[in-house]
Amino acid sequence: MNKIYYFLLLTLTSFSLSAQSIDKIEAVLGDEIILTSEIESQYLQYLSQGNIKSNEIRCQIAEDLLFQKLLVNQAKLDSLVVSNDEVEDEVNKRLSYFETQLGSVQKVEDYFGKSKANIKLELGKVIKDQFMAQKMQTKLTSSLKVTPAEVKESYALLSDAEIPTMPTQVEVAQIVIKPEITDDQKDNIREKLNNFRDRVYKGEDFKMLATLYSDDPGSAIKGGELGFVNRGDLVPEFERAAFRLKEGEISKVVESQFGYHIVQLIERRGEQINVRHILIKTKVTATALHAAKLKMDNIAKEINEETITFDQAVSEYSDDENKSNGGLLLNPNTMSTSHTLEDMALALRLVIEKLKETEVSSPAVIQMQDENKAYRILRLNKRTEQHKANLVDDFAKIKEYSINAKKQETLEKWKSITIAKTYIKLSDELAKCELANKWSK
Repeated sequence: MNKIYYFLLLTLTSFSLSAQSIDKIEAVLGDEIILTSEIESQYLQYLSQGNIKSNEIRCQIAEDLLFQKLLVNQAKLDSLVVSNDEVEDEVNKRLSYFETQLGSVQKVEDYFGKSKANIKLELGKVIKDQFMAQKMQTKLTSSLKVTPAEVKESYALLSDAEIPTMPTQVEVAQIVIKPEITDDQKDNIREKLNNFRDRVYKGEDFKMLATLYSDDPGSAIKGGELGFVNRGDLVPEFERAAFRLKEGEISKVVESQFGYHIVQLIERRGEQINVRHILIKTKVTATALHAAKLKMDNIAKEINEETITFDQAVSEYSDDENKSNGGLLLNPNTMSTSHTLEDMALALRLVIEKLKETEVSSPAVIQMQDENKAYRILRLNKRTEQHKANLVDDFAKIKEYSINAKKQETLEKWKSITIAKTYIKLSDELAKCELANKWSK
């Protein structure tokens, strides 16, 4: 079995187990219960990864579930709310993921032996519990902060074995030269999209046009539909246009990093919207790509001959969106300029590993987000070798460690207090487990 099946097993095995006669109540916490199937689904996932049978692991899984149910029970007592829209949106995302991985709705139904409607219903229960537990944890820990003094104190209390090892990190700047897209090409795309817009307003089906003509393969097969999204989920230009629309209305042509779009609002639910779009991507000609290569070769030559500095070249020539930031590459996971080599795309990593500090790479062709090609040169600004974390170089990381420790301490205190005042009953089997917390009275 591959990784997707591990994930599917973890998420949905309890659905099939719960229908079998082996299912029974293993624990009651307030108004919440834990079923045998909930423990077994995660235990089977553990075994499916090649691990040997272990009653200790089964007990650890049970204790994790006890904590989740304790959070859910308290969340309900505190009147925390997870909307049906939030749950439905997440259910649809996961089902769409399952369908993509397995190939079709029918294959998903066959694999789990349930109809799509039943899978959605039962998956919704799992997701709602997860969301309620997350909201309760957020309520308990979101306001926690640590001062610089607390960070230093936390670091001082760490043993040498507890101090995290920081991986090799690099800071990289780039110059990007994109092939020119002519005004005529852009005008032709705008004209084509405006024509589609007019045709829909005259009665044609937007979904059919998106299926036939959109350059977004993921949404084209769904008639251009993206599903419900929140603010911040979409690229800014697209999002601004989409959130301004009324239901059924179609936007004017929108330019984004992916190309040109027209957007239609299907439905609005509070701060969520469901939209469909038609995307037309710009197409780079071979002549334009060759011209970009010549321009980049000339820039690289000027830098190597020191007739211009790398920073000056970034400012004067680069088509990079971050040129105002000196062309620094941002880490998409942290939005900082620091990258670990392990997290870099392989092609980028292979170049960076060969560079010394301040050294500039040779020009190379890359693929942009709009799938067009461009040329790039890189400079390794800084390289920090693997080392034990210290307060000078790694204060932010140690601060993160400190606040996580504070959150864990807060949750443990809350757990102890809440267990004492909550009705809890464990099955005879579960009571045999050596649990870290005293769940039964």
